[in-house]
Amino acid sequence: MNFWMSIMYFVIGGVIGAAAAYFLTRRSFEKQLKENPPINEKMIRAMYAQMGRKPSEAQIRAIMKSMGQ
Repeated sequence: MNFWMSIMYFVIGGVIGAAAAYFLTRRSFEKQLKENPPINEKMIRAMYAQMGRKPSEAQIRAIMKSMGQ
């Protein structure tokens, strides 16, 4: 009986630990995305400016679409 109780406590502790790790990691990931957003149109314009080019809106839209945003 004592052996099965210890196994049950181990499994329950593992499930609780996994759930806590999931939610903490998810919160941390969302915080990182908020602080460091993925590339946006302003960044694309800056990259083109560094290359010495002036991008058209169509080029910017095509790049944003190709990145899936």
